[in-house]
Amino acid sequence: MMQLRGLLLAVAALAVLGLGVFLSNKYKKEDAKKGSETPKLLAVPEDQVSGIEIKRKDGTTTALKKGEKWEITSPQALPADAEAVNGMMSTISGLSTDRLVEENAADLNLFGLATPQVEVTVTKKDGKKSKLLIGDETPGGSAFYARLDGEKKVYTIGSWNKTSLDKTAQELRDKRLVIFDSDKLTRLELAAKNQTIEFGKNPQNEWQIVKPKPLRADNWAVEEIVRKIKDAKMDASVSEEDAKKAAAAFASGARVALAKVTDASGAHEIEIRKKENDYYAKGSAVAGFHKVNTELGEGLDKGLDDLRNKKLFDFGFNDPSKIEVKGGDGKTKVYEKAGEKWMLASQQMDSVGVQAFVDKLRDLSSIRFVDSGFATPLFEVKLTAKEGKLTDQVQISKSGNSVFAIRVNEPSVYEIDGKAFEELSQAAGDIKSPAPAKDAKKK
Repeated sequence: MMQLRGLLLAVAALAVLGLGVFLSNKYKKEDAKKGSETPKLLAVPEDQVSGIEIKRKDGTTTALKKGEKWEITSPQALPADAEAVNGMMSTISGLSTDRLVEENAADLNLFGLATPQVEVTVTKKDGKKSKLLIGDETPGGSAFYARLDGEKKVYTIGSWNKTSLDKTAQELRDKRLVIFDSDKLTRLELAAKNQTIEFGKNPQNEWQIVKPKPLRADNWAVEEIVRKIKDAKMDASVSEEDAKKAAAAFASGARVALAKVTDASGAHEIEIRKKENDYYAKGSAVAGFHKVNTELGEGLDKGLDDLRNKKLFDFGFNDPSKIEVKGGDGKTKVYEKAGEKWMLASQQMDSVGVQAFVDKLRDLSSIRFVDSGFATPLFEVKLTAKEGKLTDQVQISKSGNSVFAIRVNEPSVYEIDGKAFEELSQAAGDIKSPAPAKDAKKK
């Protein structure tokens, strides 16, 4: 009898265990099914969005409108930062949920959705609107509860999605101090180091110095100034007190530079001042005075010699097709390229030696610019490149231990390093005809 009772108890326990496993699997499947229901809360194509409104729990509202460009219309009219808006648009065009929390939420207060932290209303070109409500943070802290207006389904979304959409006007505004089209610049004027320099574009779209007199410009150095002006931005997160300090520092600071760029829409400018070790700026695109980084301040604090082209030859990385070299003996050698070969008259020359000489010409730079010192030339090079479209002609002379050079038909005098000139002369003398081929070994 006792054995039968034990057997019945074991069977009952097994049945209970089996029922538990069944229910557990059932609920797991339901949870898995519920968790897999992760539709996109927002799926509005970027090209269909005409407006965005962000209403926050603190009562602030930011509204944006799409015209030719995105613009902030509320709380005040401001140009929008295209990069910041594009980040929002990426979220709006495909906001996926993490999981479905409630199919039919009876009490939205449980999720902070009765009075949401953020309401994002997206308006399409056809006038239809979608409103996303974002509530409290989940207990785990990596997500937020969210739902669409008019629906009772409650989902969770990643915290990064909330961060992407929860933006103020200050965060979304265009923070550039100067706004211009760098591809359409025609003029750059820089007043720094007690002088004013004006740059214009030549037919090759390269910068040239126009004032105080026509000079070759270092195109890369000028482009660096343009880049620094274009990248100059305000810090929109500064407090009102810090903004007042910046205004006072600018007013009492010493002017470092005033830069003006001109594109198709007109002139745009930025002024940089320095107070103690800090730099402050006022730009034509935004109101107020702003603390800026040292890189900008030092980057615009440039004089004429900083921005002149120090290279003696303009052929750059183009391969020359003809080189005429006149030495101290008055004799001229003319090297011309025929296919891959370098020829001196009818004689083939060692291409390695010619290339070494070309490299020395390419690297030849001034150590400083001077007003005088050039005397009778003792070395001259005339180089042709770019299919005959470019001709560089440079003459070099010595005065004591100093070496000077001029570019023919240009007024500038360049002082060059004496050792560099010695190496250039040596490279010219090292150009030889190719070594004769060795006889093949007899078998």
